[in-house]
Amino acid sequence: MPVSTSDFRNGLKIELDGEPFVIVFFQHVKPGKGGAFVRTKVRNLKTGRTLDRRFRAGERVELAEVEERKLQYLYQDGDSLVFMDTENYEQIPFSIETVGDARQYLKENLDVDVIFWRGKPINIELPNFIEAVITQCEPGEKGDTASNVTKPATLETGAVVQVPLFVKEGQAIRVDTRTGEYVERVG
Repeated sequence: MPVSTSDFRNGLKIELDGEPFVIVFFQHVKPGKGGAFVRTKVRNLKTGRTLDRRFRAGERVELAEVEERKLQYLYQDGDSLVFMDTENYEQIPFSIETVGDARQYLKENLDVDVIFWRGKPINIELPNFIEAVITQCEPGEKGDTASNVTKPATLETGAVVQVPLFVKEGQAIRVDTRTGEYVERVG
């Protein structure tokens, strides 16, 4: 279904050059000379790459047939990661390539938002923060209290995160999945 540039808003999902995009920013511009246009910043839903695009005022573009569903990560089966639709309990296998870097933060029973385009999963959005237990970490040296000194710690998910020296193996921590940074100790 086509939409006009006058219908543009942040978060609108459109199709450009056969790919799904989301509008991140838009601005209607009316220069003194020439026709009005809309300046946009769009993010590719498959690759995450951001582009700047200009559209003539009144130009029409296709809406992307995108569906967002909440799925729960269950387990890894060979080269597939199996997720379950929380509404109808359907199990959906994903290739490791589709999941990409999000894989290092996946834990059993973790709820994620999945974007489907034309019936195929194209993007996984993790929650902003996850809680995970440290499975491997060097002990901090006694008296080593300099601020902002960190050490690597391996989480139960397989991710390696820089943590402060006082954090120990076996402790649960909160990690920001957008940056991969330690936030705080948990419980």
